[in-house]
Amino acid sequence: MDINNSVALVTGANRGLGRAFAERLLERGARKVYATARRPETVDLPGVEVLALDVADPASVRAAAAAAADVSLLVNNAGIQTGTSLVTGSLDSVRRELETNVFGGLAMIRELAPALAANGGGAVVNVLSAMSWFGVNGANSYHLTKAAAWAMTNGVRLELAEQGTLVTAVHLGLADTDMSAGWAVDKLAPSDLADAALDGVEAGSAEVLADQWSRDVKSRLALAPEEFNVAMDRALAALTAA
Repeated sequence: MDINNSVALVTGANRGLGRAFAERLLERGARKVYATARRPETVDLPGVEVLALDVADPASVRAAAAAAADVSLLVNNAGIQTGTSLVTGSLDSVRRELETNVFGGLAMIRELAPALAANGGGAVVNVLSAMSWFGVNGANSYHLTKAAAWAMTNGVRLELAEQGTLVTAVHLGLADTDMSAGWAVDKLAPSDLADAALDGVEAGSAEVLADQWSRDVKSRLALAPEEFNVAMDRALAALTAA
């Protein structure tokens, strides 16, 4: 699809990747950009139409979808990371991550699918992660949610194909956002991630690997689990030592 003259809705648009998506959509000619956030007063980007949205709240999702019936591009960006371990961490925290990172994105797709169909099919962008494919002690709840979100993305792609809706999965390593502030390593600029994703949409791509880290991780998926874990341990050690 063409970004120019599109009508987009971006979740979690008050900062980080979401704000970069909203900004680049405007710069690339989107006719309207709905910039959503749990606290709409924190959205400070000129030119957007601000909507209140908590993707983990079904009533909030329904209200936002009703207000954005003209949408042709949904960017599912909103997400959280609690740093929770699966075995010893809080199960409530695991559930909260799943509600936001998986069911929240799915709820947005379910509510907006009729609008996308009515507006020519359009596209959905799901912002995922290289952690869709590997775990890290101390963040395995996040790994669980991104792996589930990847599976969800693959499933809805099949289900929305008949109505002509493109579903693009976007994977990345680390972007320069608040979520990665504790990592003193090279990071992808949010605007570069947004451009890579939007270029993928315009090219009709089902998947965008936005940086070398995500490409490297995916290239190792055919390894046996033991070999994969060793390779990832070495890669993470090299990353943090750089």
